[in-house]
Amino acid sequence: MPDFSFLLLHVESPAASAKFYNELLGIPIIEQSPTFAMLPLRDGVMLGLWSRATVEPKTAGPGSSEVAFTVTDAAAVQETHTAWTMRGLAIAQPPTRMDFGTTFVALDPDGHRLRVFAPEAA
Repeated sequence: MPDFSFLLLHVESPAASAKFYNELLGIPIIEQSPTFAMLPLRDGVMLGLWSRATVEPKTAGPGSSEVAFTVTDAAAVQETHTAWTMRGLAIAQPPTRMDFGTTFVALDPDGHRLRVFAPEAA
């Protein structure tokens, strides 16, 4: 089994996207080149940002995938929504109660969905 896994997003500018995630999540950029950047998420999972112009095979575009972040409760969902709105992130779905818990969806600069949610207590 590999030591770590990647969540890969195909982006217009790896440098700009790395800066966005560095500032939004407060995580370091640990690798950066003109076509790729990498930031550690947690427990051996890395966020890879790969230039859409150089990825093979080519992809059609963003928005079909989500990066999901769990928070402790509905109040934390609202707090994160407020903070991200104040940062200027586009909001695709405002805080909403769904069958799995409370959630909202923001968009990164490339249109990738960033879902924040508090799971429903079992």
